[in-house]
Amino acid sequence: MQMFQPGQQIEAAVVAVSGDTVFIDLSLKSEGIIDSAEFRNEDGTLSVKEGDVIKAFFVGESGGEMRFTTKIAGDKADKSMLEKAYTGGIPVEGTVEKEIKGGFEVKIGSARAFCPYSQMGGRQRKEPAEYVGTHASFIIRQYTEDGRNIIVSNRAIHELEHQKELDGLKATLKPGMTVTGTVVSLQKFGAFVSINGFQALLPVSEIARTRVDDISTVLEPGQEVTVKILSTDWEHERMSVSLKALIADPWDTAEDKYRKGAKYEGTISRIAPFGIFVQLEPGLDGLVHISEIEDADRSTNLSKKFKAGTKMTVVIKDIQAALKRIALTPSSTAEQDTSAAQYLAGQDNDDGYNPFAALLKK
Repeated sequence: MQMFQPGQQIEAAVVAVSGDTVFIDLSLKSEGIIDSAEFRNEDGTLSVKEGDVIKAFFVGESGGEMRFTTKIAGDKADKSMLEKAYTGGIPVEGTVEKEIKGGFEVKIGSARAFCPYSQMGGRQRKEPAEYVGTHASFIIRQYTEDGRNIIVSNRAIHELEHQKELDGLKATLKPGMTVTGTVVSLQKFGAFVSINGFQALLPVSEIARTRVDDISTVLEPGQEVTVKILSTDWEHERMSVSLKALIADPWDTAEDKYRKGAKYEGTISRIAPFGIFVQLEPGLDGLVHISEIEDADRSTNLSKKFKAGTKMTVVIKDIQAALKRIALTPSSTAEQDTSAAQYLAGQDNDDGYNPFAALLKK
């Protein structure tokens, strides 16, 4: 029969869960057993099932049963096992008894250990008093003086769990994927979106096809959004996503929809020193260069002559969809065109100017 040494770590598959016991495959005539309480969440549900592969540590043989644990606690936390936990990196369970100078006193079985302030808790820090009296898992960082000097870290447990979660996300979230998330917060440079608990950045430039000056007019915390993953940097725990990427690009069909020499009504979206940008549709802006504007030159302050948000009728001079450029020139309005058409058709009213009538009056 294969023999295990106390503290030896193994990786094995769960073959059954029955009552208070989880059975694991040892590739022997009998299975190893672990107390199911080690796998129960706060609500009492089990976090493992048949077929799951887990890591466990050999505790010893009792009554012909090969006993394992995922962490050392209680009666198992004797001097011998604590030393093995230190050398093997086995998690131990203890109770935070009290706050002392520089950290906390932690009781692990019959032993007492010290946990520095910096090694208590995860990334969401609490007030020291909130840890006192709690039961937690630790990694032994130092074991000297025959167990009289033990230093432990609870933060190391949180980091291991965090890395495990990160590895799971890394395996499932890839650039190019479309995922659903929830807006967590809004910033000047964009919004943070929670995707399976991981916060990704949605840059302001990736929110819409149109310019977004105030993010709060488009998004709000708690809002569910569907985004495309643009890039991932797991080493620095960063991810960027896009809403815009899932919106059809109007430039793809611009040359089919808009004709050179044709007249369209748009809205002034932005005024620059060199001209006026006119939006023909969301995400599709053309430029009326200052040289195309009547009574204007390079010294003209266009923002005094025009206002963003106002309508403007333009004619397309040139369109280069591949370069995302449309050159525009100002045109007469629809009202002016109607008046001209009425005049040419002889439908001029009394208020209009009739040059023939004026000639007869002379």
